[in-house]
Amino acid sequence: MQRLKLNKNVLILHLTVLIWGFTGVLGELISLSAAHLVWYRVLIAVLSLFVYFIIKGDSIHVTREKLIQFVFVGGVVGLHWVLFFYSIKVSTVSVTLVTLSSITLFTSILEPLINKKRISLADVLVGVVIIFGIYLIFKFEIQYILGIIFGLSAALCASLFSILNARMVKHTRATIITFYEMFGAFFWISLFMAITGEFNEGLWLQGVDWAYLLLLGIGCTAVAYVLAVAVMKELSAFTVALTTNMEPVYGIVLALLIFGRKETMSLGFYGGAVIVLAAVFLYPYVKTRLEGGKSELPQRKLH
Repeated sequence: MQRLKLNKNVLILHLTVLIWGFTGVLGELISLSAAHLVWYRVLIAVLSLFVYFIIKGDSIHVTREKLIQFVFVGGVVGLHWVLFFYSIKVSTVSVTLVTLSSITLFTSILEPLINKKRISLADVLVGVVIIFGIYLIFKFEIQYILGIIFGLSAALCASLFSILNARMVKHTRATIITFYEMFGAFFWISLFMAITGEFNEGLWLQGVDWAYLLLLGIGCTAVAYVLAVAVMKELSAFTVALTTNMEPVYGIVLALLIFGRKETMSLGFYGGAVIVLAAVFLYPYVKTRLEGGKSELPQRKLH
C-alpha cells in the first residue's frame, strides 16, 4: 500500500512538472504582449487561490511586515514572468527554457552572498559546466541573442525570489506566500502599465486567448502549485529535485510537437542544451557525493 501511494505521488509530481513545461507553449500561443499576458495570469491566479482558501476555510491573515515583504518579492516574480514570456516572444520556447535552467548557476552565486554561507564546491563545478553550455548556445544561436539575454535575466530573477522564498517559507505556509506574491505581481505590473499607458492598448483578448489564459492562470499556476505542495510533503527532496529538472525537457518536447520546424534548432544548440540540462540533472548527485548531505528541496520557479 505504501509503495502504491509513493508511485501515485511520483506520477502526480511528473504530471505537475509536465504542466509547468506547458507554460512556455502557452506563452507562444497567446497573442498578447508579455506584460499583458502576465497581468491576466496573475489576476486569474489570485482569484483562483482566493477561491481555494474560501473552499478550504483557511485564513489569509498576515502581519503588515510580512505583507510588505510578500508584495515586494511579488514584484520580482512579476518581473521574472515578463522577462520569461518576452524571451519566448523574441526567440523560441526551447531557447527560453534552456537558458532558464541557469537558475542553478545564479543560485550558486547569490545564495552564499545573501545568506552569508560558504561557497559550495558542487555549486561551483555545476555552475562552470552550465556557463560552458550557455556559451555554446550563444555561439550557435546568435540570431536569438535577445531571447537568450532575457531568458538569463528571467533566471536571475527566479533565483533571487527562490532564495527569498526559502527564508519566508520557514515561517509562513507556501500557499499564503504564493497568494500574496501573485497579488504583489499584479499590483506592480498594473502600476507599470498605468504609468506607460499600456492599459489603453493591447489588453483586449482575441479568439481563443481566453481559454489559453484560463488554462495558464488556473491549470498551470493555481492547481499545479497546490498539487505540487501536496506531493512534496510525501516525497523526498532528492526525488523532487530530479523530477522538477524534467521541466525544460518536457517543455522542449511539447514545443517541438506543437510548433514543429519553428522549434527546430542547430546541432550546436542541442549540444549546449544537453550540457546545461545534464549539469542541472546531475546536480543532486554531485551535491550528495561531494558534501555527503541530502540535496535541498528546490523552491518552485512558478512558471
